[in-house]
Amino acid sequence: MDDQARTYPVTYTDAEWRQRLTPEQYRVMRAHGTERPGSCALLQEKRPGSFSCAGCGQPLFRSNRKFESGTGWPSFDDPLEGAVETTTDRSYGMVRTEVHCARCGSHLGHVFPDGPPPSFQRYCINGVAMDFHPD
Repeated sequence: MDDQARTYPVTYTDAEWRQRLTPEQYRVMRAHGTERPGSCALLQEKRPGSFSCAGCGQPLFRSNRKFESGTGWPSFDDPLEGAVETTTDRSYGMVRTEVHCARCGSHLGHVFPDGPPPSFQRYCINGVAMDFHPD
């Protein structure tokens, strides 16, 4: 489903999103941008806890699902049930699977079929799109 046409449980006007998010978060989460690889502190986060959407607070991933992919972005093998949705992203002459928050529709990153077992998925997520909450 095209996330631009879908109505989400959490919605804000463009002006409200710009107030809620930093300019970098807005560029990534609302304008489907990508942060520079290796630029986010969450890449190194190893404490037990959870990662949530920086736009609406929706819990997205548990820290025990995070792994080092070597890509420069936080990577997870499995999201929390119902936390994210996917759409086909045909930008930049590629076909990829975009990951967005199921509650507010914000762009989080992409998922690729080259992760570790048992899911074999690599949710490559922009760190700026998430907040970390230690246990």
